[in-house]
Amino acid sequence: MKKAIPMHHVQTIKKSHKMGFWTILLFGINGIIGSGIFLLPNEGMKLFGPASLLVLGFDALLILTIGLCFAEDASLFKETGGPYVYAKAAFGNFVGYEVGFVTWAIRIIAEGTLYVGFATALAGVFPQLNNIMAKDIIVTILALSLMSMNLVGVQVASIVNNVITVSKLVPLIIFIAVGIWFIKGPNFTPFVPAAVANTSSFSLAAITMFYVFTGVEGAVVAAGEMKNPQKDLPHVLIIIILAVATFYILIQAVCIGVLGSSLANSVTPVQDAFAKIAGGFGKYLIAAGTLLSIGGICVSSSFITPRSGVAMANHGMMPKMLAEKNRFGVPYHAIIISALLGLAIALSGTFNTLAQISAVSRFAQYIPSCIAVLVFRKTMKNRKSDFKIPFGWLIPVVAVTVSVLLLSQTNLVNLAWGFGALLVAVPFYFLSRKNFD
Repeated sequence: MKKAIPMHHVQTIKKSHKMGFWTILLFGINGIIGSGIFLLPNEGMKLFGPASLLVLGFDALLILTIGLCFAEDASLFKETGGPYVYAKAAFGNFVGYEVGFVTWAIRIIAEGTLYVGFATALAGVFPQLNNIMAKDIIVTILALSLMSMNLVGVQVASIVNNVITVSKLVPLIIFIAVGIWFIKGPNFTPFVPAAVANTSSFSLAAITMFYVFTGVEGAVVAAGEMKNPQKDLPHVLIIIILAVATFYILIQAVCIGVLGSSLANSVTPVQDAFAKIAGGFGKYLIAAGTLLSIGGICVSSSFITPRSGVAMANHGMMPKMLAEKNRFGVPYHAIIISALLGLAIALSGTFNTLAQISAVSRFAQYIPSCIAVLVFRKTMKNRKSDFKIPFGWLIPVVAVTVSVLLLSQTNLVNLAWGFGALLVAVPFYFLSRKNFD
């Protein structure tokens, strides 16, 4: 899954350590490829059949338009912070606060989704764990263990990043390289099953599978630490999205080509597909890669998520107690609150449901950032910018319009969960605005 660096962490990196083109490229790819691609291909097949390949292409184009909007916004600002900075500058303190608040909430939702993703992947290895009670026990142990680890100041970021890079990419590359030789053409017919040949099914598939692309905003937040963001960021974003989209489409194609209609009923689709090709070796290779990848991101997320709350506290957006540190030098209030809220989210639903909620909530960042492009072209037309989106206003308008249309087709319960943080933030804004900087 997909993870942004908090603004206050980004600002502490020394100038001499600024990221170059290849560093930010790998960072962006790592930030997007997460648990989703290991566990979601079955939902695509279930919701839109083999034509889920077209859904992935559609989502890739949508995230590309959003990424281009982020790139133009980022080219106007020296400070980092991403969507919060853009929303505050374009629409004022209230909208900026809402976006900043929901950013923390999104990270908590995403973390809860990762916990359930880990439990789901573990159940794929040990079928006896494939029940609600076992899932709840696993996510509780995981959340509390990570909370305890962070409370004593354990630093594992560099190890985790190395493990994530190897564990998530190598098994998937092997899966694609081997799996393409076992694809069966008849498994792609009918391409669009009659039962799902409608706009509603396409929209539901699109919002569900959009989850696998979330995290592109992380590259924009980190852009402030690039050596030459105005020149490199637009190219990096395009390459990241095209590379990830190609990767996803190939994985989905292999899953469909190998498993056929049975893919829709698979709990761990990539694992099941490789097991059919390579037997026990294939199954356990993908299982190990899945667990290491999701587990590693859980560790990384549990460290970063509380710092999102701390960043808001440092800017007067939340109570100062969130930034208070214990004797180990860690923000213990923020760690405990983030962990317990993430656990509550994890206990509330299945991976597929939480993935939809997580994807929906991202639009609270994406839509304001896309509209901000049009605002800045009027209010900051004299500010130096080395990048402007081609085709004038068309791409921001398309990004916002398609996003709104997708959200209009979303289940009301998931929509309420995804945007609920915006309502929760209102009283906090009025309590904190005298300290807002």
